[in-house]
Amino acid sequence: MPVRIAVDIRPVSAADHAAWLPLWQGYQRFYMTEIPMETSEVAWQRFLDPAEPMHAALAWDGDQAIGLVHWIYHRSTWTVGDYCYLQDLFINKDVRSSGVGRQLIEYVYAQAQQAKCSRTYWLTHESNSKAMLLYERVAERSGFLQYRKLF
Repeated sequence: MPVRIAVDIRPVSAADHAAWLPLWQGYQRFYMTEIPMETSEVAWQRFLDPAEPMHAALAWDGDQAIGLVHWIYHRSTWTVGDYCYLQDLFINKDVRSSGVGRQLIEYVYAQAQQAKCSRTYWLTHESNSKAMLLYERVAERSGFLQYRKLF
């Protein structure tokens, strides 16, 4: 049975960039994509701007960041309260299956409830079967499929 790690989860601050960036790059490698550095830097600045609806937090094990989560609040035509879109979730490979992912999701749930959101939701790739084992325990599958057109 995997060891459970109790982590300290806190919103990112300007001083956390060097801890956040390797996790963010690890997330991109996991999904076999490369986001331009300029785009990542804009996202980082948005996380730090209290007027932005984008947020980020890191999971810390002592003085080491071992996981990240990004979420975005947005309006909906279906509810009065905003929705919370959990956009990115990544845990260092060495500590996966240790409860860190669940703790980060629950952290976002708490933030969304505090912001009076009506729901939290996210997408995952159909090949991410290991993560889906967790997702099936902490949320309901909506049944919706995503369609998109890139510009």
